[in-house]
Amino acid sequence: MPLSRGRALAVAALVGVTATLIAAPPVTAATTPAVTVTTVVSGLSHPWDVAFTPGGTLLYTQRGGGLGYRSPGGTVRRLSANFSDLFASGETGLMGLAVDPHYRDNRRIYTCQGYAGTTKDIRVLAWRINTAFTTATRVRTLVSGIPTTSGRHGGCRLRFDRTGALQIGTGDAATGTNPQNLRSLGGKTLRIRPTGAVPTDNPFARDADQNKRLVFTYGHRNVQGMALRPGTDQMWNVEHGPGLDDEVNLLVKGANYGWNPVPGYDESVPMTDLAKFPNALRARWSSGSPTVATSGASFLVGAPWGRWRGALAVATLKGSRVLILTRDGTTITRAETLAATDRTFGRLRAAQTGPDGSLYITTDNGSGDRILRITPRG
Repeated sequence: MPLSRGRALAVAALVGVTATLIAAPPVTAATTPAVTVTTVVSGLSHPWDVAFTPGGTLLYTQRGGGLGYRSPGGTVRRLSANFSDLFASGETGLMGLAVDPHYRDNRRIYTCQGYAGTTKDIRVLAWRINTAFTTATRVRTLVSGIPTTSGRHGGCRLRFDRTGALQIGTGDAATGTNPQNLRSLGGKTLRIRPTGAVPTDNPFARDADQNKRLVFTYGHRNVQGMALRPGTDQMWNVEHGPGLDDEVNLLVKGANYGWNPVPGYDESVPMTDLAKFPNALRARWSSGSPTVATSGASFLVGAPWGRWRGALAVATLKGSRVLILTRDGTTITRAETLAATDRTFGRLRAAQTGPDGSLYITTDNGSGDRILRITPRG
């Protein structure tokens, strides 16, 4: 069962140090995996997401515009790409990034960005990288009409699920009616094929409304992270809460996650409002107050991670640390701080496990930002 709201509130103060959120044996240095932290890319501004090609090239986005890479040999370059229509304001800009499962054949990647058209919105685009690895060319727009206003609560994380469908976590654009409105793309997890087609097993795939057909889950505030648990079909998401309760959720097709800040945009209501929606799904983990601004997330893989193998690593912005959420099945049993990151590098945005088993993290301080590689020494 997920942690109760009361339990999360009672222990929220423990988030700032290496500690458990529920009763558990004490953590000692002998049982905690040692890590080495190295900088692999530097001199960035708001790097938002990272992804790897099958050959091991690290791709990254920067919120203000810019698509770059680091080769397996350590060469760092910027790809030539057209971002002339980028809308970058507040929390919105060039954001989520994903590599096509069939990249070896089609060289396609996908990004999520604010769009500065006559009517501003957020869009998911498909790109093709040339074989010389110098240029990214737009193939098509897959999704448009994800709402934005000032740029607040723009989402937007991209991750492929086990079926090969692309899931898209969106923000509510700080508009109270969006999360529960199934005809709005805001405050949702959307699901599409890499062609832009609607998967026939989407929960509302046969609805007359084209937006509703894309909806996989709803009732979200601002989805910042998504992570597919390896070897399963479980997609987990990470959300920013208001002053109370950042959340980690396990996504269930068609489910409501209970955010409904109306009338207006009332941020004093619960993230999962069970009074209004008794059937809403509870979070698997909640931060309690104060929140830590959870962001990107990825599952740790490989024996060197020791007892953290299979845990969910979650980057935090306000908390300025990586949280390690240990599971028993789908139950979060322990939350700890990865000590090497604790208030050492500032705000942390993306978290992605690389093909070498290391965890790759981006800092998000605005200038002098870096991509860090965290390698277990188990």
